[in-house]
Amino acid sequence: MFTNFRHFCINVTNKGLDAADPDGAEENISINGVIGGSGPPLLLLHGYPQTHLIWHRVAPALAERFTVIATDLRGYGASSKPSGRADHANYSKRAMARDQIEVMRQLGFASFYLCGHDRGARVSHRLAVDYPDSVKKMILLDISPTLAMYEQTSMDFARAYWWWFFLIQPSPFPESMVAGAPELYLNKKIGWGHAGLSPFTEETYAAYLASVSDPATMHGMCEDYRAAASIDLDHDRADRAANKKIKCPLLILWGEHGVVNRCFKPMDDWRRVAEHVNGHTLPCGHYVPEEVPSLLIEEIKTFFGE
Repeated sequence: MFTNFRHFCINVTNKGLDAADPDGAEENISINGVIGGSGPPLLLLHGYPQTHLIWHRVAPALAERFTVIATDLRGYGASSKPSGRADHANYSKRAMARDQIEVMRQLGFASFYLCGHDRGARVSHRLAVDYPDSVKKMILLDISPTLAMYEQTSMDFARAYWWWFFLIQPSPFPESMVAGAPELYLNKKIGWGHAGLSPFTEETYAAYLASVSDPATMHGMCEDYRAAASIDLDHDRADRAANKKIKCPLLILWGEHGVVNRCFKPMDDWRRVAEHVNGHTLPCGHYVPEEVPSLLIEEIKTFFGE
């Protein structure tokens, strides 16, 4: 699926998982990914319950102009899946962003372009705030900021994004429930949207099913959401109190037929936390890279063009 890309597995050390605990327990994490192409570096970060395979329809074309790096977030795909801490700090977006910074540094890239979808967009948000000198420009796909979405939760949103409230329940409840019927769960999760299951190939569907069927991966994904509903909100509120915003140019793209468009005002939400924001809808649902790859390729080439 990634012709002329090479796979890598990079070991990173994540010490001090929270700013309030800089000398905290050290974790050794392996991050899986692929790299290909030539030109300025572009890091692509996937969402839930997926892997770097979400970029299979866009990465080859982008590699004609960029050095494309697509990774599996910690807890996902073939990357490490540590047991969650009691405070979920080792699945905070701060810890997950630090993983990606270390990967890029080991690959030789001190600064880069960044595009994230869904959970990867939340990691990208934190990465751009914590490492402002590393991100040249950023594209975020089909999200409003985590804090904004929780603070503006409505009945419509809660019903549509039910997994936001299911996966944050204490372990091992959601993990055990999904283990009982992983394919039923996956079809409910990724098939609910505008395009149903049509955006997913047999290979990508099998990979996503393997993810939700694997107990360690399902635990990692739950911990991602548990962190989002706890420690990540603390970090976001601290940013708001300090007026600490995303400084790089930011492009927001979201699905015309998605829940984010129906329940939130992404441009207003992002202008509260970023200094330079533009954006618009695309004619799709939530899974932008797999639903409208050609449109996304053009948006990325235009926005990141040098």
